[in-house]
Amino acid sequence: MSTCTPQPPLGLAELGASMYELVAELYPICRSITGDGVRQTLAVIQRHTPLTIHEVPSGTRVFDWTVPKEWNIRDAFIARTTGERLIDFKSSSLHVVNYSVAVKKRVSRDELLAHVHTLPEHPEWIPYRTSYYEESWGFCLSHKDSLNLTDDEYDVCIDASLEPGALTYGEAFLRGATSDEVLFTCHVCHPSLANDNLSGIAVLTFLARHLATRVRHYSYRFLFIPATIGAITWLARNEQRVNDIKHGLVVAGVGNAAPTTYKRSRRGNADIDRAVAHVLKHAGNDYDILDFFPYGYDERQFCSPGFDLPVGCLMRTPYSRYPEYHTSADNLEFVQPGALAGSLALCMSVVDVLEHNQTYRSRNPKCEPQLGRRGLYRTVGGRRDARVDELAVLWVLNLSDGTHTLLDIAEASQMAFHTIRNAAEALRAAHLLERCP
Repeated sequence: MSTCTPQPPLGLAELGASMYELVAELYPICRSITGDGVRQTLAVIQRHTPLTIHEVPSGTRVFDWTVPKEWNIRDAFIARTTGERLIDFKSSSLHVVNYSVAVKKRVSRDELLAHVHTLPEHPEWIPYRTSYYEESWGFCLSHKDSLNLTDDEYDVCIDASLEPGALTYGEAFLRGATSDEVLFTCHVCHPSLANDNLSGIAVLTFLARHLATRVRHYSYRFLFIPATIGAITWLARNEQRVNDIKHGLVVAGVGNAAPTTYKRSRRGNADIDRAVAHVLKHAGNDYDILDFFPYGYDERQFCSPGFDLPVGCLMRTPYSRYPEYHTSADNLEFVQPGALAGSLALCMSVVDVLEHNQTYRSRNPKCEPQLGRRGLYRTVGGRRDARVDELAVLWVLNLSDGTHTLLDIAEASQMAFHTIRNAAEALRAAHLLERCP
């Protein structure tokens, strides 16, 4: 377990700038589903929030999968026979097909082009490609650069290793008043992709740091894991504790300038689905909500039928629905500090709903109690929103029968959760409500 220096709370603009700085620091690192790039990334995160680092050996069986060999890369290039490098891994970690096996030889132009990936529709961009479970090699380059490969022969080199090692992931656990957990998870396996990878890492790193300073009803678990195999590995190693997970979010692609998209859990109407939908509805911005489908990020693992956990996915533009997705155009210009800040604020608001979604029972259920002599009209009557607050008080009094949560009341009344919560707190202070166990 590492330690980090406590940080004072910052305004959202400052938080957005700090998260962007974290994205920029992590951007050059070549990450994959295993290897030192993941370890370097987790070491940077540890400066902001404590993490426990787990190493799962290659060859470990995890349900129907096996933890793969560990991949590390040191250098790679395509060069003319004179030694002039035309494509250099050191200029972009996307230049090599992720998980390429080692190669060092002279090849014909035709053989080289058979191992080259480009995007003709975006001739300036470098694609991101992987070969995790098939031993092969390849290069990714802009289509423009590929047109310059006119020599008869080239020297190619990928100085990489693929050998028994471990899959690495990071985990932060914040204990609350109850053992019931809220799960937040993001993937840490992509190389230089700022939105589809680093934005989720940044938002969850700062969310964990924020929650560490708060009084918590729920316990919170943060997972920084490789996509797919990381989630499968964690679930296989923690099958006995998954019933503690009462709410969960996969967070990815939350840094670009687009409306928020939420993908519901497999259950469709879990509390996390309702909480996110409620926050989005009252945030005043455009948004979209999708029903669950078994493709995408790691929500499909947590929502597999053998687990069926209440885990949704928070994004901006969904994966593969923006042209920059899995290309070099998903760079530091594509993400924005304001978008990162807005995504963090949204997560905080969802946590606020989950934390305070209590169930109350009226202590004066027979007709409305006299609010004036308890000072409640003075509490809510002197502001511009007095009518809304007074109505919130009446909604809470009427539906606090021991069966409706505050979120139920907020949905029924079409009011924002914080308005209903404030009314409940005022009524409880006046001894008109009691909290149900």
